[in-house]
Amino acid sequence: RIIVITSRIVSGGRDEPTWFVKILSKGTRNYLLPDDFIPMMQDVIDTHPGLTFLKEAVEFHSRYINTVIARIFYCVNRSWSGRITIPELRKSNFLQVLSLLEDEEDINQITEYFSYEHFYVIYCKFWELDKDHDLYIDRYDLSRHNEGAISMRMIERIFSGAVTRGPVQREGKMSYSEFVWFIMSEEDKRHPRSIEYWFRCMDIDGDGYLSMYELDYFYEEQLTRMEALGIETLPFGDCLCQMLDMIQPRKKDKVSLADLKRCKMTPIFFDTFFNLEKYLDHEQRDPFASQRDHDGDGLEISDWDRFAAEEYELLVAEEGNLENHDLMYGDYDPDDDDLSPHLDKLGEPFRCRGRGGNLDDDEYDYAETDADYHY
Repeated sequence: RIIVITSRIVSGGRDEPTWFVKILSKGTRNYLLPDDFIPMMQDVIDTHPGLTFLKEAVEFHSRYINTVIARIFYCVNRSWSGRITIPELRKSNFLQVLSLLEDEEDINQITEYFSYEHFYVIYCKFWELDKDHDLYIDRYDLSRHNEGAISMRMIERIFSGAVTRGPVQREGKMSYSEFVWFIMSEEDKRHPRSIEYWFRCMDIDGDGYLSMYELDYFYEEQLTRMEALGIETLPFGDCLCQMLDMIQPRKKDKVSLADLKRCKMTPIFFDTFFNLEKYLDHEQRDPFASQRDHDGDGLEISDWDRFAAEEYELLVAEEGNLENHDLMYGDYDPDDDDLSPHLDKLGEPFRCRGRGGNLDDDEYDYAETDADYHY
């Protein structure tokens, strides 16, 4: 078992990142590609007690695998290269989290990377948008996310190639693994990768700064949408003053990636310029309330973990309502697949597609201040 081998490497005090890369790449490379993780993930499905219910549902194996691999690259691949290097692996917490699988029987307690509940939330969100179920979505599909909360100008930027790659991007499509990056960036705008994601989208000219022109470009659509809804608007000049006071950029007339990574209120900044629903939500409450909540032990809970937990509860409640409806009308079958709400209705399995390829880095320092974030 790969998990046992990895656990022994970690506990044995060896140079675990180097050994891990050697094992998964079969000694052929000093970096890992998405497909290198597939055997390990299949081993997790086949042997972890928390995934026993999934073992027989072979059609869902690639879906879970694809999600976990996308999450691994999202958190670990700081360079956005599509290749996880030994230094990147060493700077991450992935091997430590992987070793937890050996002792923790409840896979959902391992919210980082492997949680089945998180997978289900992500996949259901994608399935709602992918109407033709070809496992790709386009601009129109994505524009329906969260009832159209994200501006069309931002959606155009997402599909411009700023954060998507490969031939499907040229065809105006987004793959499932790219959707994983999108939804994690959308729901946790404090995560370093999310800050990079939205910075790439907003940096239209690619000069490494968000200029006043670029901020005005995105805010203009927000104003138009608010006016159409009869909502009182804030002129761009006033909005700009508020944002600059909040971010405190080192250069007065432009915002850098480093400026945003230093700021603890990036959700407010980004939502102001392209997510109307969340922008209005921020306006209705104390801005400091957007700071990350704490659980009973005083440990930080990420915005992503909170979102996934809330969404999963909603899905469970919806499933309960449907089962009550089926019982009432005599449609309930106790032998139905019980993987999770409606999982048997989600369609044919898809092939595992990773963010492979040699993606060129740009000049941004995407590794800056990751260490301050609790994954």
